[in-house]
Amino acid sequence: MQIHKEIDTRGLNCPLPILKAKKALADMQSGELLKVLATDGGSLRDFQAFAKQTGNELVEQQTVGE
Repeated sequence: MQIHKEIDTRGLNCPLPILKAKKALADMQSGELLKVLATDGGSLRDFQAFAKQTGNELVEQQTVGE
């Protein structure tokens, strides 16, 4: 799996991680992968909803270092 773009939203609270991801996706082509690093507790749920609403595929989510 090749990551085409990565954004670091660690330390940012909702809705900033989603807004930054939306902006990054606007500059990407269909089929490209965006990796988002986030620490906001609601990000897991927020990105699931965002993917569903926008028709994007959420390929993987991980929780690290709890």
